[in-house]
Amino acid sequence: MHVVELEGVAVRVVGKTLLSGVDWRVEYGEHWAILGPNGAGKTTLLSLAAAVRHPSEGAVTVLGHRLGRVDLRTLRRHLGLVAASQRLIDEELMEEEGATAQTVVLTGHTGTSAPLWDRYGEAERERALRLLADLGCKDLADRPFRVCSQGERARIRVARALMADPAVLLLDEPFAGLDLPAREDLVAAVEGLASTRPVLTTITVTHHLEELPATTTHAMLLRDARVLAAGPVTDVLTPARLSECFGRPLHVDHLDGRWYARAARP
Repeated sequence: MHVVELEGVAVRVVGKTLLSGVDWRVEYGEHWAILGPNGAGKTTLLSLAAAVRHPSEGAVTVLGHRLGRVDLRTLRRHLGLVAASQRLIDEELMEEEGATAQTVVLTGHTGTSAPLWDRYGEAERERALRLLADLGCKDLADRPFRVCSQGERARIRVARALMADPAVLLLDEPFAGLDLPAREDLVAAVEGLASTRPVLTTITVTHHLEELPATTTHAMLLRDARVLAAGPVTDVLTPARLSECFGRPLHVDHLDGRWYARAARP
């Protein structure tokens, strides 16, 4: 069974094609990066893998269940989603009530935007603390969420997504708005998950090669709603393919497992 499988998938909204002719398979333990220019279809693709939307054409199967033939609410319990563009918790309420980082992580157990205190016992509280420690946030457990930095909040959101022990972690532009130290802290945290959770699959949407963890195993390039290339990361992230994807000549460097791109100067 594949983690995610798309066959001949298209997504159309009000006459606009967001994805077309997509075939894709993700296996357990793989770590995918999805890259492409704005409007290429990256977030739309992730929303299919996250069981947030249905395709207009073709078949999408997630964790062995075909979308359209399964209760999406039940399926989503096995998926961990962190989306910069989608509020998964009521952050305003958390700030008003002085909720701590641990409280935010606990809401991942119930999949709710606010805490349901009667559903959290000692085991859940201990798990929330362990996850914060795994993400390098152990010292933030009792800190009010409202005073946490953007980088700290990003790692807290990932810990929350892991609270339900998902089979796959989906990250939609998790580095958006982070400064360099915060970005590197989050990259290191995601890399750590690959060693502590070898079966966990990750799929990350990003605009920048510099944001890819060294643990990335596979990559997909999208342009104009179509897949330009997909496969092992070293086969996909080549200067020729990235230049075609982003529409300008690029130099690409690979150093200590990390990727870097810059425009080719005349």
